[in-house]
Amino acid sequence: MKYYFNEIEAKWQKYWSENQTFKADNVSQKEKYYVLDMFPYPSGAGLHVGHPLGYIASDIYARYKRHKGFNVLHPQGYDSFGLPAEQYAIQTGQHPAKTTQENIKTYRRQLDQIGFSFDWSREVRTSDPSYYKWTQWIFIQLFNSYYCKDADQARDIAELEHVFEKEGNQNINASCDDNVELFSALEWKSFNAEQKEQILSQYRLTYLSETEVNWCPALGTVLANDEIVNGVSERGGFPVVRKKMKQWSMRITAYAQRLLDGLQKIDWPQPLKDSQTNWIGRSEGAMVSFEVQDHNAFIDVFTTRPDTIFGVSFMTLAPEHDLVSKITTPEQKEAVEAYVLSTSKRSERDRMADVKTISGVFTGAYAIHPFSGKKIPVWIGDYVLASYGTGAVMAVPCGDQRDYDFAKYFDLEIPNIFDNQDISEQACEDKNAVIANSGFISGLNAKEAIRKVIEELEKMQIGEGKVNYRLRDAVFSRQRYWGEPFPVYYVNGLPKMIDKKHLPITLPEVEKYLPTEDGKPPLGNATVWAWDTETDKIVSNELIDEKTVFPLELNTMPGWAGSSWYFNRYMDATNKDVFCSKEAQNYWKDVDLYIGGSEHATGHLLYSRFWQKFLYDKGLVPVDEYAKKLINQGMILGTSAFIYRKEGENTFISKGLIKDEKVQPLHVDVSLVNASNELDMEGFKSHAFNKDLKDASFVLEDGKYIVGREVEKMSKSKYNVVNPDDICRDYGADTLRMYEMFLGPLEQAKPWNTAGITGVHGFLKRLWKLFHVSETFSVSEDTATAEELKVLHKTIKKVDEDIANFSFNTSVSSFMIAVNELTALKCSKRSILEPLVILISPYAPHIAEELWNKLGHTDSVAAAEYPVFDPKYLVESTKTYPVSFNGKMRFTIELSLDLDKAAIEKAVMEDDRTQQQLGGRSPKKVIVVPGKIVNIVG
Repeated sequence: MKYYFNEIEAKWQKYWSENQTFKADNVSQKEKYYVLDMFPYPSGAGLHVGHPLGYIASDIYARYKRHKGFNVLHPQGYDSFGLPAEQYAIQTGQHPAKTTQENIKTYRRQLDQIGFSFDWSREVRTSDPSYYKWTQWIFIQLFNSYYCKDADQARDIAELEHVFEKEGNQNINASCDDNVELFSALEWKSFNAEQKEQILSQYRLTYLSETEVNWCPALGTVLANDEIVNGVSERGGFPVVRKKMKQWSMRITAYAQRLLDGLQKIDWPQPLKDSQTNWIGRSEGAMVSFEVQDHNAFIDVFTTRPDTIFGVSFMTLAPEHDLVSKITTPEQKEAVEAYVLSTSKRSERDRMADVKTISGVFTGAYAIHPFSGKKIPVWIGDYVLASYGTGAVMAVPCGDQRDYDFAKYFDLEIPNIFDNQDISEQACEDKNAVIANSGFISGLNAKEAIRKVIEELEKMQIGEGKVNYRLRDAVFSRQRYWGEPFPVYYVNGLPKMIDKKHLPITLPEVEKYLPTEDGKPPLGNATVWAWDTETDKIVSNELIDEKTVFPLELNTMPGWAGSSWYFNRYMDATNKDVFCSKEAQNYWKDVDLYIGGSEHATGHLLYSRFWQKFLYDKGLVPVDEYAKKLINQGMILGTSAFIYRKEGENTFISKGLIKDEKVQPLHVDVSLVNASNELDMEGFKSHAFNKDLKDASFVLEDGKYIVGREVEKMSKSKYNVVNPDDICRDYGADTLRMYEMFLGPLEQAKPWNTAGITGVHGFLKRLWKLFHVSETFSVSEDTATAEELKVLHKTIKKVDEDIANFSFNTSVSSFMIAVNELTALKCSKRSILEPLVILISPYAPHIAEELWNKLGHTDSVAAAEYPVFDPKYLVESTKTYPVSFNGKMRFTIELSLDLDKAAIEKAVMEDDRTQQQLGGRSPKKVIVVPGKIVNIVG
């Protein structure tokens, strides 16, 4: 009977949907297992074959765990807010909601046709108001919380107000802004409501602050660092400047140490843990205050090397530092302002990457050394960033190469504070060097000197020992339309939260999605976007002058808002009363297996851990790490095709004819290239988007144009994507699933080669044929032979081990070997083939369901119990002995393992083949090693 895979796959996809086969129950006596994929952003391009790699792996594991008796939660949804949909709306005039909905339909169709065992009853979409209602609610919880360092957890802001009422803030140990001033209980009571709110905002876990951003006036929008190239916008090439704007921020820094500590108890890839560790950037040292001469001001500096403090010969501030404009002398004002303007046109990324260029300007001001009293010139330099540390460094040129180069360039003093170290050519960065010329710490090693300096700083109250983190608070505002609206309105410029009962605050209709000309975000275009506190409704902006009507927040939340908690919503996705019930939380608790890309290491994966820890502090979730195990799947690479344009001409030279000519390689659509690397030239001309290419001429090899090939990232822009729809149509979803696993280890990158898919498809045909005789399904009830049982149990053992180790590629090989061996044995026994169907069903679920049904079962194979390995079937009773003559193996003989040396020798000598080799001669010696070899010496 022919293997009609298209009909079989459509049949069982329909069955799974109608019967909700993979729906998970929140109440079960079974042990739970939660398998999660990083949910996709539904782009207009749909899926290519690289996208499902992680989904196939997670689906195999989810199906495997169901066979093992677990209640498996395997949900899916869409990260459906974001910039691409908004950009498409700007270009086409279509509402992002409409294009997002269309894209989701495409993704759902593609995901369904690959046969994933998702529980679609729990689908979430971050752009759905019923979902982002709870994102807004979590934002409000963050706003109404502060971080208590004594308790090492988030607490209700009302507790803080209660303490202020009783004793002021002098004994408060909390995460807060750096510039918080001390006040007494009496002073607190004297403050008006607005003053109190301004103080509380310095402690809240989400707060408004003036933050430096990349502002592009021509585009009227803020750009991310990766949207800027050489100081101009990637889109359009417009100038970009650094500008301070009022933004919402998240106080993730309060959780820095807990985010570090938590990495020790989760099974995540070490490179990913290292990325987070480096991003958090914990360092120990001292905070030191340098008084500015003739100014009522101090420059605060964090240093990991307080032992080098006597080597400070100048200070460098970030050009954006608040003190720059205050301490710059009139003589230096023009030069400083010009330098600040010049720096504002460079992104932080460019400044960090440019280690060769030395630039800076003297402010004219001096700081006073806290121990020697010496005057230290204060400079500004773009290698210091306002967002890192305090935005100021104490420069020790004898101990830091960058400071050394700066001092040499500007002819600044380089005092030597290291004993017996030559600094005439370069700085001494040896941390074991003994300190010299440094007052009370001379003669000490670094460790002793650091302790002594910190003691002295604290005694003089001009500094303290401190643990510092590279991690900065996360900017949470976006000047975009297609994102979660903030549940915030403003009274006299101060933010007020909208009550939970009025959520969600949904996006208004706007005509234009670009920011307004005055820099306001797209929501500034809305005409009905004000909050009436009397009716608790959104009303027309024209009513804002009335007493009860106030402006709503114009920014939206970033893309990571909705993805920072979605794994919790899946546990109870349709609950309208809470974001997730206690019952569901206590049952599912956390994600057992999370699969997704490593590119999210310091974005989604760090922010979501932060939100989880906050929700845990508030008693809203039962665990503070949401994913026990995480696997980063590798990338499926595309094999790109290139044609070669002769420089200055509209002529393309075939690859084999390129010699010394200068050519420009251009990507060409791989669908226009055949298996022999020949280009369809007419097809290329008719598909060409550029008019010049339609008139192109070709220099051919033997009448053919041969393209170049290169393996690189699969991407629509490289014209090397392969559509899974085509593979499913031509070979079937089961073939696609098994082939993607067969390509190589899950975590590694591997190139896609469509030519190799026929081998996997042929295997499925052989599997199908194993159950059929001619056109008839035929399975016998006969007892299985020892050889057949050996094949089955060898496969059970190997596949079980492979799945546990996520070695899916070797499992596919095991299936191929098993089917080949059973075919050779002409096996048709139910006791062998039925367990084989269960074994293969996680990988190729459609064919497994069909065969399971043909075997007489009325339920889904997904519910079948996983076969149990029995080692007795792999115990060998015979041994195949290699028989050698004078050390050369001539034949093999199978003998019982129970035979002793004499019996083995007797059996070998009586064999006709032995007599043929000896030719009537008697051997000089017969060497027998039981269980290993027989060697006849003649």
